[in-house]
Amino acid sequence: MSPQSIGVVMNGVTGRMGYRQHLVRSVLAINEQGGVPLAGGGRVLLRPVLVGRSAEKLERLSAGHDIAEWTTDLDAALADDTNLIYFDAQVTQARVKAVLKAIDAGKHVYAEKPTAETSEDALALAEAAAAKGVKNGVVQDKLFLPGLLKLRRLIDGGFFGRILSVRGEFGYWVFEGDWQAAQRPSWNYRTADGGGIVLDMFPHWAYVLENLFGRVTSVYAQAVTHIPERVDEAGEAYRATADDAAYGIFELEGGIVAQINSSWSVRVNRDELVEFQVDGTHGSAVAGLRNCRIQHRATTPKPVWNPDLPVTARFRDDWQEVPDNAEFDNGFKIQWERFVRHVVEDEPFPYDFASGARGVRLAELGLRSSAEGRRLVVEP
Repeated sequence: MSPQSIGVVMNGVTGRMGYRQHLVRSVLAINEQGGVPLAGGGRVLLRPVLVGRSAEKLERLSAGHDIAEWTTDLDAALADDTNLIYFDAQVTQARVKAVLKAIDAGKHVYAEKPTAETSEDALALAEAAAAKGVKNGVVQDKLFLPGLLKLRRLIDGGFFGRILSVRGEFGYWVFEGDWQAAQRPSWNYRTADGGGIVLDMFPHWAYVLENLFGRVTSVYAQAVTHIPERVDEAGEAYRATADDAAYGIFELEGGIVAQINSSWSVRVNRDELVEFQVDGTHGSAVAGLRNCRIQHRATTPKPVWNPDLPVTARFRDDWQEVPDNAEFDNGFKIQWERFVRHVVEDEPFPYDFASGARGVRLAELGLRSSAEGRRLVVEP
């Protein structure tokens, strides 16, 4: 059976995330493996149509990967009936206008998060897609990290008993840009340009908490700008107006309490750049990007607090590694395959624009909680 081919308009792939994770490691990788496998035995190849503002960058990128189609004219790409899917990895400020154009053109839309800067705009996208009858999805890649897939396996297997709490640590030191180049673009640290770690990371925490542990029912957050001045890509100093760290406490349905620290102003003293510790009545686990360690209640030691004596026990030695038990593919690629099957054969895809809007709403409430200094209820 010959594979069918569908056009995918990809806007924003000249950026790091759009290029590396979505174009190279997802769309092109899918084609290299022979296409997206379908339930009926067929396959779907993806024909990327690259869109962006810089013709020079698009031409260079297309030539480097033997991609035939690129354009700086989004309207023209959307007018082509053979292009069924529109993908958006632009900066957040540009996303709403472009996605609404794609919806109006009848394209199925897949987008990076956050889907918008405000929950009002994010909800408007969900409503517009529903009214037009187009399929829609939001990237929720953290759910497909090997470490969190192992955590999911533990939850499904009843390892924890009753889950009590979740503690997350995310982040690393992003250099200020003066004596060492920054690892992130300068717009991340300007509120006017859509920057800020709350808008960036709280949508992630929304879907991680919702899908693994339960719906968020309240939030208390403290968002701060630890580094007030940074240096941009041109070597010019600028005032950092966006938050670079956020400390959040989330109450979840069922009484679970989650505490997650997010920071671009922290030096890493943990095994991975993100780690979640989950404690339950029967056991605990620490999951990162790839690894997951557990401690069952039967093997839990009984420490005694005595500051007069040195600690000789190595507490980490009392934990056990969770085996892979499976091969883990790139999470971005897995979601691309699922969204394509959602479009072509109506396979369920729960990570839609409504879930994206819930993530943006949590970010909004987090910033409001910080500004008002109080806990806020998250309505269903």
